[in-house]
Amino acid sequence: MIPIRDTIESRNYPVVTHTIIGINVVLFLLELAQGPRMDRFLLTYGLVPARYSIPAIAAHFTIGEQITALFSFMFLHGGVWHLVGNMWSLYIFGDNVEDRLGPLRYAVFYLACGWVSGIAHLVFNWHSQVPTIGASGAIAGVMGAYFILYPRARILTLIPVFFIPYFLEIPAFFFLGVWFLLQFLSAAGSQGQGAGIAWWAHIGGFLFGMIGLLMFRRVPSLGVSDRARAFTARTKSPRLQVIRPTGSLNDPNLYGTIGITAREAVAGSRKVVNIPWGFQKRLFTVVVPPGVRPGSTLRLRGMGKDVPGMGSGDLYLQVVLRPDR
Repeated sequence: MIPIRDTIESRNYPVVTHTIIGINVVLFLLELAQGPRMDRFLLTYGLVPARYSIPAIAAHFTIGEQITALFSFMFLHGGVWHLVGNMWSLYIFGDNVEDRLGPLRYAVFYLACGWVSGIAHLVFNWHSQVPTIGASGAIAGVMGAYFILYPRARILTLIPVFFIPYFLEIPAFFFLGVWFLLQFLSAAGSQGQGAGIAWWAHIGGFLFGMIGLLMFRRVPSLGVSDRARAFTARTKSPRLQVIRPTGSLNDPNLYGTIGITAREAVAGSRKVVNIPWGFQKRLFTVVVPPGVRPGSTLRLRGMGKDVPGMGSGDLYLQVVLRPDR
């Protein structure tokens, strides 16, 4: 299952989430620049349990290096796909959690999730000499918080079946619940850091994300979030929208709504639309022309149902004005 996006709209641009993604990308490029010094780099800034459990190994590192590694490991990655997979998950789930906590508390929350995930990995792999790197433990914490905040949200998920892409909307509690179960089963069935994946870091991060969210929400706001929202409020509706059309049994046409902001009504916009209806033409682009008026209807020829004897119907999308966010 590959998550594409969720159906919860964040009210603000996820500045901290995007900053974390940027930092991870920059540090990954720094990793690539190490060349033959890569092993030493990972041993220094990755999380190696034996550095803390075996005195003979710990003696080769300063106290500062030991403390730094407890946080630096979560900003390093083992390859392009490792980086892309982690950052994509953070991009999908991080914006809504940041929206709820505010930028300052979210930044501290993210680091705390990563730190706890690292401690969980140390506990269950106490004598391992293999460096552990990756943001997946911290991101698991963000996913745990999302599980508590938005259990009824839906995750647009790509499920390839014999190389044919199918897009399904899966409830967040089910998607994340299955993900967590797979982590637990993988951890229970592996020896140490089996296959190079820190399963217990994922589990520890996810559990702390659920518990830590409740603690962080009790922390009094310093007003930073309110001041930041004056600059981070969204002015556009989501580019990818999920539309649930309606239609009668014998009517080949489908009817739905598409949301845009006042600015988009004036300037026009392009939206990527997913329609959970049947198994064909599920993802396509809709062009909203400049100067469109709220309440007007966009007609998409041939995008309706196929009714025997009547051919393919059309899809009619009524334009609904959403407030600038």
